[in-house]
Amino acid sequence: MNTAVVMGGYSEESVISIRSGQLILNNLDKNRYNPFEVHILPEGWHVLAGGQKYPVNKGDFSFETEGKKITFDVVINTIHGTPGEDGHMQAYWELLEIPYTGCGYYQSALTFNKRDTLSVLSKFNIPKAKSVYLTKGETINRESIAAELGLPFMVKPNQSGSSLGVSKVNSMEELDKALDFAFTEDKDILLEAYLKGTEISVGVLNLNGKITVLGITEIVPHNDFFDYEAKYMGKSDEITPARLDAETDQRVREMAAKIYEVLGMSGFSRTDFIIMDGIPHFIEMNTNPGLSPQSIFPQQAQHAGIPFSDLLDSEVQLALNRKVLWKK
Repeated sequence: MNTAVVMGGYSEESVISIRSGQLILNNLDKNRYNPFEVHILPEGWHVLAGGQKYPVNKGDFSFETEGKKITFDVVINTIHGTPGEDGHMQAYWELLEIPYTGCGYYQSALTFNKRDTLSVLSKFNIPKAKSVYLTKGETINRESIAAELGLPFMVKPNQSGSSLGVSKVNSMEELDKALDFAFTEDKDILLEAYLKGTEISVGVLNLNGKITVLGITEIVPHNDFFDYEAKYMGKSDEITPARLDAETDQRVREMAAKIYEVLGMSGFSRTDFIIMDGIPHFIEMNTNPGLSPQSIFPQQAQHAGIPFSDLLDSEVQLALNRKVLWKK
């Protein structure tokens, strides 16, 4: 089937996304799929084939080569950040009735918004850090923030990935710089109490129709926290499986699967927690986790002994099943 492997995006994460797309292209079974490399970038949408760039027709997500129109039977979406991880592309493909991998447009929009995700999960007694929400231009009550969160605390863009715009504030004198840094990524930001404990990342997916915890990775950043450098420039130790006792391991697995289920997820995901006193505290969920060679999700698949091509087959089948439901 004609398969669009879509990568890029409009954020600083586009470089990571293109690396993820290359891993997918390298692992697709060419006997089953006819893959096309599709770049969605601010300067345009193009299919790359044979060293040539062919513009994508946004009216029906097709392109032309040698006078022939090519359409896609399925989309494998690996855009990190906007517009492929916040629901925009998913809604577009759904309107065109083109099946796509990953979760639906609503789940994408919800989980990309940290504040709204925390609000939904609070109804299910999921442990998390105390938080304060700010909008650019709003009057900031520093005394109230310090009293609510204590020191240190984290400052994060509400809608961003790859730890872009994230800072740790150790004293109130550092707050202005941290706010400016976060506001470069989003007009809405989240301030969260610092959780001191073991940081883990949990891969969860719907594998052949069953919610499956792929693995648990312990993250030991060389920097003060798991920032962009730690994630993509080798400045962290990532230990799979995480060094957890059996009881904590089971608790993490159950909570990660529960979050995946209550949010109505499908497809690949990576949920981050910090474990304090044996209790996993939710940090965030990524619905298009990085799939570059340095990324955690492929490491977990390798440790689980599951060929990445099998995971992709399952993803494509879920996408095709979704299209069947649209027709009903």
